[in-house]
Amino acid sequence: MQKSRESGFLFCSMCSTMLVLKSSKYAECPLCKTTRNAQEIVGKDISYVVSDEDIRRELGISLFGEKTQEDTELPKIKKACEKCQHPELVYTTRQTRSADEGQTTYYTCPNCGHRFTEG
Repeated sequence: MQKSRESGFLFCSMCSTMLVLKSSKYAECPLCKTTRNAQEIVGKDISYVVSDEDIRRELGISLFGEKTQEDTELPKIKKACEKCQHPELVYTTRQTRSADEGQTTYYTCPNCGHRFTEG
């Protein structure tokens, strides 16, 4: 909590947008045009910490050795493709609606790449 109070000088007190240092005399909010004395900002240390986990999560990168959905072999079902009639499909399931409703099954044909859903 103390850290956020210390870094509050960087943000507009009206709308919380980050201030832009327009000159050596004042900083301005680009959204609401509120100004603030630059002496409150000049000379302050600005730093923050970004962990490697934060970066991986933001970019969708996994560590070596972790299996992602693309790396794992998807389950197969004996069901004909709607487009090319290939006899076997790969599938995944997701809970896309509320918990008391069934899962949605996503099918992909390994032969032609056709995708469709059920449920």
